[in-house]
Amino acid sequence: VQLQASGGGVVQAGGSMRVSCEASGRTGSIHTMGWFRQTPGKETEFVASITWSGGTTHYADSVKGRFTISRDSAKNTVYLQMNSLNAEDTAVYYCAGKRMGRSSYGYWGQGTLVTVSS
Repeated sequence: VQLQASGGGVVQAGGSMRVSCEASGRTGSIHTMGWFRQTPGKETEFVASITWSGGTTHYADSVKGRFTISRDSAKNTVYLQMNSLNAEDTAVYYCAGKRMGRSSYGYWGQGTLVTVSS
């Protein structure tokens, strides 16, 4: 499975941005897709996840109510819509995939940088 993230860039505080992650290869093995983010000096932080078939979602408390994860199964693509962005959201955002029955994410994309300017 290969994951290709895109859509990052610079946005003003209070603005919105959508990042995408397209999966290719043996996508049938994916059960859950997630978004994570990392800033220098900090651990990788879970942001949101969605099950590929049923669309069940989970969010970190820090983004709940502001971010929305969704998927387009026909396009093998997962989206992260980010609204009301603030400086603390500045990070490299990674998409990841997890197989059924696995506790950890085994597939990772290359990351896309989101910078929120104040």
